[in-house]
Amino acid sequence: MTDARPAGTPIRVAIVDDHPMVAEGIEAILDSFPDIAVVGTYANGRAIIEAVEDIRPDVILLDLNMPEMGGLTACEILLEEHPWLKILILSMHDSPEYISTALDHGAMGYVLKDVPTDEIKRAIDVVMGGERYLCTGAQGSLAPPRTAGHLANRE
Repeated sequence: MTDARPAGTPIRVAIVDDHPMVAEGIEAILDSFPDIAVVGTYANGRAIIEAVEDIRPDVILLDLNMPEMGGLTACEILLEEHPWLKILILSMHDSPEYISTALDHGAMGYVLKDVPTDEIKRAIDVVMGGERYLCTGAQGSLAPPRTAGHLANRE
């Protein structure tokens, strides 16, 4: 399978989060968009790895901290076996270490769980277009400190 999809075909999205309320809430939001089809929800990285061949998602919304297998390990395995996948990390963690590590593991984007609901749709559209997506909170976490330039010039 490649990343080429026939025009008008819904974007196939899988949701991976160990909190049922979160997964069901995201699914309800995404179901309201006619150009998105949620193809499954899973509770951990191992479950999505086992299901990916059958469900053939375009985008996987992947939580970081889950039992059995977390998001970073799952991200690496999924992309090694299916490089066309677009993986968006969905997390409550806004620290630069989490964000940069997720991107280093191959994720195409990072969305904090406290964003407005329409931002998840925007993130999916951006990564489907082949671009990286960072929500506003994630962008701010990765911004270099303002004092860094001043400290470097004092030497």
